[in-house]
This record gives sequence, C-alpha cells and structure tokens, in this order.
Amino acid sequence: MPNNNVPQPHQLLSADTVRVGLPGQTKDEVINALLDVVATHPAVNDPEAMRQAVFARERMMSTGVGKGLGLPHAKTEAVNETVAAFAITAEPVDFGAIDDQKVRLLFLLVGTEAAKSEHIKILSRISRLLNRDAFRKRLLKARNAGQVLALLEEGEMELEAR
Repeated sequence: MPNNNVPQPHQLLSADTVRVGLPGQTKDEVINALLDVVATHPAVNDPEAMRQAVFARERMMSTGVGKGLGLPHAKTEAVNETVAAFAITAEPVDFGAIDDQKVRLLFLLVGTEAAKSEHIKILSRISRLLNRDAFRKRLLKARNAGQVLALLEEGEMELEAR
C-alpha cells in the first residue's frame, strides 16, 4: 500500500505537463524539451539551475533504466516542491540505457533536497508502474495527455490491488 503522504506519479502531472509525440533526436534534446515543460511551473524558482541539476545527475549515470523508460531526475533547491513531467517521444531516442534499448517513455522528476525520501519513493513507484510490459504498450498507444493521465491513474490502481 502506498504511503499516503507520498503523491502517486499521476498526481504530480496535469494535462499541461504531459506531452505525446515529444520531438527530439537525442537524449539532451528530449530532456531539454521536458525541462521546458516545467520551467514555468510555480514551484520552479530557477529554471536554469534546475536544468543544470538534471544534466549533472545524468552525467553521473544515465537515467535510461531499461525497457524503453527514461527517468531524468534531480534534487535541487531550484524548486520549492516536487515537479514532474511525462512524455512519449515521437521517435525512439538513444538514452544510453542499461539494457541498450532506445527510450520512448520519459518521466522527469525534480524535487527538493529536503524531500529526498519522497523523491526515492516516487522514483521507485514510477519504476514499478512502468516495469510491466502490457502497461507500457497501452501507454505507447495514448494519443493525448488525457489518455496518458487516465492510464497512469488506472495503472496506479492496478498496482495497489496487487
């Protein structure tokens, strides 16, 4: 059962922070495009510092976690609460993933240093949610933000029912 104090992944998103058909040929292009999506979010104090934090984390080790999923993330004081964005890329992107599969599903998560535990729990939840092949296939068929949000919420309920 999820900790009620930790938001579920779909609760961090809105139609404004979901993109279907995100353009970009490279990992840097798609990460930058996702960062642009949240740059004007009210919780973002410093969009450029947020961008630098995400890319610094990416340089440490690719966030291509396998099975076509990228989880670019960072903890930084450039935000005053957790912000997130989700995208399905227009084309598969080489992300330097641990399984060498190209990425089409991206979940960006940027949180504060103080919310380190929450950040880890949310990343874990996203991984569990998107680890299921059938669920990823359903997501890849989504045509708009509303469908993505509905699928993510449905997937969360399926996880809880287990």
